[in-house]
Amino acid sequence: MAYIKPADVLDAMIDTGTAKASLGAFQMVIRGFLGGAILAFATTLAFTAVNQTSIGLVGALVFPVGFAMIVLLGFELVTGSFALLPLAVLERKTTTSRMLSSFGWAILGHLIGCGLYAVLYGLTVTKMGTDMSNPLVQTLIQASETKTIGYAKMGFNGLLLVTIKAVLCNWMVTLGVVMAFTSKSTAGKILAMWLPILTFFAQGFEHAVVNMFVIPAGMLLGADVTLADWWLWNQIPVLIGNFIGGALFTGLFFYYSQRKPSSKSAATLQIVKPAATKAAEKAKGSSL
Repeated sequence: MAYIKPADVLDAMIDTGTAKASLGAFQMVIRGFLGGAILAFATTLAFTAVNQTSIGLVGALVFPVGFAMIVLLGFELVTGSFALLPLAVLERKTTTSRMLSSFGWAILGHLIGCGLYAVLYGLTVTKMGTDMSNPLVQTLIQASETKTIGYAKMGFNGLLLVTIKAVLCNWMVTLGVVMAFTSKSTAGKILAMWLPILTFFAQGFEHAVVNMFVIPAGMLLGADVTLADWWLWNQIPVLIGNFIGGALFTGLFFYYSQRKPSSKSAATLQIVKPAATKAAEKAKGSSL
């Protein structure tokens, strides 16, 4: 399906990161809003699938539809950008301040998009607040409490655990972004990115944007979770872990595995090679 080689994928990653960093605040917020809302749609779709089948893997199989829509339409997912913008900074095609600004505006858009969908979905699933019997209500409440006070009960180990799960999550999520660059066809992109997204969701790792919907939605439906619980025991450590997983394990590692030699390094090789050849010829002559 029009396969693109890894070295060319790296160039596309850097160019995309540079382009994202150049976007204005308003455009980034809008893209983040749409990306957050669509991912929230996909989350409730996955929860519905699990509820209907009692098979967790079915939810993981359908969840990537949201990710595919976001990538194909060019909307923003800050967790995906965690692997792209640091490379643009590394190549000096943007600045650290612009990278952080881009992240901040995207996160604001995600919070608005996820929050709006949480309100609308809450009204839908409870029939305008008149019926709390839908099993998805309890699913969201339990998920919200598990993702916050569940870690709080573990103390420092809870913070460490949620961060590690966030690292593992975004290693796969950003790999999905990278895999989308490996094909020129729409079908190829969808199939390539589907695999790592399924992998992360099926194992219950922590994704910052998903949690921007799940935790507030649970709170609106009655979960025993405070704003402090949300941010201290989940959102902040998950954002940190997601950044580490994306920037380090996908971005930097892929960069150094595929980076082409610089012109300076190539020139050095051209100088060293003739010198080494002459030395070998001299040694050969003296041996004769």
